[in-house]
Amino acid sequence: MSNSPVTAQAKGAGRVSAEQNSAVGEQPSVKRKKAAKGSTVKPVKAPTENAAATEPTAPSAEPTTKSAKRTAKPAAKRTAKSAKPTAGPAEAAAKPAAKPESHLAMVRRARRINRELAEVYPYAHPELDFRNPFELLVATVLSAQTTDLRVNQTTPAVFAKYPTPEDMAAAVPEELEEAIRPTGFFRAKAKSLIGLSTALRDRFDGEVPGNLDDLVSLPGVGRKTANVVLGNAFGVPGLTVDTHFGRLVRRWKWTEQEDPEKVEAEIAAIFPKSEWTMLSHRVIFHGRRICHSRKPACGACPIAHLCPSYGEGETDPEKARKLLKYEMGGYPGQRLSPPADYPGKPAPARVE
Repeated sequence: MSNSPVTAQAKGAGRVSAEQNSAVGEQPSVKRKKAAKGSTVKPVKAPTENAAATEPTAPSAEPTTKSAKRTAKPAAKRTAKSAKPTAGPAEAAAKPAAKPESHLAMVRRARRINRELAEVYPYAHPELDFRNPFELLVATVLSAQTTDLRVNQTTPAVFAKYPTPEDMAAAVPEELEEAIRPTGFFRAKAKSLIGLSTALRDRFDGEVPGNLDDLVSLPGVGRKTANVVLGNAFGVPGLTVDTHFGRLVRRWKWTEQEDPEKVEAEIAAIFPKSEWTMLSHRVIFHGRRICHSRKPACGACPIAHLCPSYGEGETDPEKARKLLKYEMGGYPGQRLSPPADYPGKPAPARVE
């Protein structure tokens, strides 16, 4: 009987301990220990079911079973994964860039573009009207800073009045200037035409030379003009690096050069010499008809799958088709007298 108050006190202490321990998530002992007679009473931990009954809503600070731990770990991982921020512009920029195209891969792609352009433009040709090397030389000089169409509309009257180098060498400058006025820069062009005609008369017996060195020695004749004449009047392969050609080969990543002579040298190293003249025609045709300077018709381009600059222009097929020019868009070409196999209509003869 003398121990009953102590026993009661021990039981009360056990209940308090159970409540405290359950709050911090400790696992109480299943067995109760008897208090020794006359000794200090130690708190007794209550069983788990009693702790649960005492604090049914108290959250546990850590899992109390192995299964709870296994459940908690995947949940923590899912939470951490979902909380991970999406990479921003800085992180994206820090990623390694795509592997650059090798030179060999570029050469293969360039040659494939040439083959596919040959299928698209089997009728590619010089778009200046001419009947002999002298007429082609004059027309090419006049084509600077203007269209071949405008030249073709102008040269019939010029050739009728000055059919030979001797005739043009003796021309009155003001009269020649007036005849070629529609092509622009008529004073400078008239000076070049009289100068080259005089050189042909005095140095080459009135004949246009068929080699590069002699051609570029003529006043107003550079490598582009010389290659046009060589390739189309003499059958000597040459690359015509005009504004269209230079723009497209840079857009296709065949070269990064801006200087026409350096462009010519790098492109000449990619293709066999036998392809140079026709490659020039195909590239220039494509630049005038589809791959325009300001707004290329990407959505209607037959070589879009090979172009590293796809998307610079209109990609919607319907809108892109409206950008097509000349025969590709159902319009007349630039020649007054086109080749027999040309699929388009002849250009209008009048000067607009």
